Amino acid sequence: MDQNAAAGTATGLSAEDRALEVLAEALLRSGYHFVCPTPETQRRVNARSGNAWAKEETGVFGWSRPFHASVLPQSIFDLAREADALTPFGNAWRSRYRLSALYGMGFWHSAYPTVEANAVFFGPDTYRFAAALTAYLRNAPAPRRAVDIGCGSGAGALLIARAHPRAETIMADINPAALRLARVNASLAGLQHVPAYESDLLASVSGAFDLIVANPPYLLDPLGRTYRNGGGHLGAGLSLAIVRTACERLAPGGTLLLYTGAAIVNGTNPFLIEAAPILRRAGLTWRATEIDPDVFGEELDHGGTAVADRIAVLSLIAAKPN
Repeated sequence: MDQNAAAGTATGLSAEDRALEVLAEALLRSGYHFVCPTPETQRRVNARSGNAWAKEETGVFGWSRPFHASVLPQSIFDLAREADALTPFGNAWRSRYRLSALYGMGFWHSAYPTVEANAVFFGPDTYRFAAALTAYLRNAPAPRRAVDIGCGSGAGALLIARAHPRAETIMADINPAALRLARVNASLAGLQHVPAYESDLLASVSGAFDLIVANPPYLLDPLGRTYRNGGGHLGAGLSLAIVRTACERLAPGGTLLLYTGAAIVNGTNPFLIEAAPILRRAGLTWRATEIDPDVFGEELDHGGTAVADRIAVLSLIAAKPN
């Protein structure tokens, strides 16, 4: 049996997941729209007077506020129950998921606060990653085979599949909870041909790729949450592992687009200092662009990144020669 066939699962949905898709369709038809902020922004907005409880669908499925059943139309409440999307909150309810908008598509991901080890990430990094990827796709040749490593909600892979529907595009993640929502999000976007594979990097996916993209975690998380902890020195461990994997698995002429963060220490970028010789030895040409010079400033107060001047986010594009 082909390794991919053994490891992967197509986007065919269970009845519960189909209900989650139908719930999203109903919300989006009603005009629902939510742009996911940082956790700190969500905490601050929810803490404002009058925001303790949801009063409408956005409060329930966006701001993750508790709610009484009467807040939702009966059809929406019934769909949410059918999808197992609600959890009891005393004599009320909370949604287990958020639904966020990105470039005309809806994406289910974990509710706030994302304290679970297997939480499914979506947030401002996703929007920046999507912008960098969309800009790249606009002028790049169409890939024959593409993969989104650590796909999370599936945003990167689905943007590629929408831009290049004839490409074989794959979602890969080590987190089964992420793959579940990625499949739902793919079906919601009408991209049922994008398969999802449970895989540590590309260990369970065979073959070479013309395009490898990734938006990995890059912080040092004391709780070890999969979506947040980059590991290694200053949180760069997973990003460097993706660089090494891309050097091995890119097809001739292929490209890696890595959106990641880097702790800047005394004006230097340790991630790029370590990544450069890896890329050079593999014969790849590359360029890095700093997208935002200062994110997650609160991380500078504790842990391994307390030595950093700032945490920047950057786009690294590396190309393998033909």
